[in-house]
Amino acid sequence: VREDVPAAVDECIKAGIAVKIVTGDTPGTAKEIGRQIGLWSEKDGYKNIITGPEFAALSDKELDKIVLDLKIIARARPMDKKRLVEALQRKNQVVSVTGDGTNDAPALKNADIGIGMGITGTEVSKSVSSMIIADDNFSTIVSAVEEGRRIDDNILKAIQFLLSSNIGEIVVLFTAILLTPFLMTTFGIPDAYVNALEPLLPVQILWINLVTDCFPALALGMEKAEPDIMRRKPREAKAGIFSGGMGVDIAYQGLMVSALVLLSYFIGHYMESGVWEFVTSEHGMTMAFLTMSMAEIFQGFNMRSRHGS
Repeated sequence: VREDVPAAVDECIKAGIAVKIVTGDTPGTAKEIGRQIGLWSEKDGYKNIITGPEFAALSDKELDKIVLDLKIIARARPMDKKRLVEALQRKNQVVSVTGDGTNDAPALKNADIGIGMGITGTEVSKSVSSMIIADDNFSTIVSAVEEGRRIDDNILKAIQFLLSSNIGEIVVLFTAILLTPFLMTTFGIPDAYVNALEPLLPVQILWINLVTDCFPALALGMEKAEPDIMRRKPREAKAGIFSGGMGVDIAYQGLMVSALVLLSYFIGHYMESGVWEFVTSEHGMTMAFLTMSMAEIFQGFNMRSRHGS
């Protein structure tokens, strides 16, 4: 066992990734390898270890009952690996398989992510793999998982930032358009006292979209991984972009920004005129524009973590 493998396996377990050994070695040898990498302990005994002939004797129904708890398959035969992949996929697991031999090709091809070995791998195993590890090192796979999670995290951060910003702008303009007829019809205020509001000019909205929103979103795409990124459970493969409360976060963040911008519009007009009134005001526009711009910048810093402060 390589020195860095036990730490890499431990990292996988903490990240919610189940590691299984499928080997042609004897149960005793496989058990010792499992012990050295921290996958098996004395208290487990042989309850999570099965041999190839025992594995083949199981029906699909019997296999489905124990497949998630299996840790080691010893004396495994070539097709055992493929059958294990299929059993795990029936349990809605995302399966990654490593292999370097020609016999591993069926399992590598059937897996969601087949990982071939760049140094010791045969040409057949490499040709059917989704990716190839250049240094044949298990810890490289763990590093790749962390990098993948970082990229996925940053994409979601950028999407949430941009959508919450756009919702803020849309709600501000939509509310301003509806405010005039609402006040006139609901409270009977004559149009002499209520004019159509224009909190933001088109050129100001363009500036916010092209400058204030654009560069923070690009920066979020380059963020480093959060400290707990390998302590989280894997995201569901079929989970949508708005799952995990992201849709709610986008809505309330956008509404909060729009409320601040509308409030600042009226405060800006009042500071210059000394009167609370519903009119199109250059001073109110300036205040609303600056508030919107600063809110987006603060939101950019806020989105460096989707859940942490």
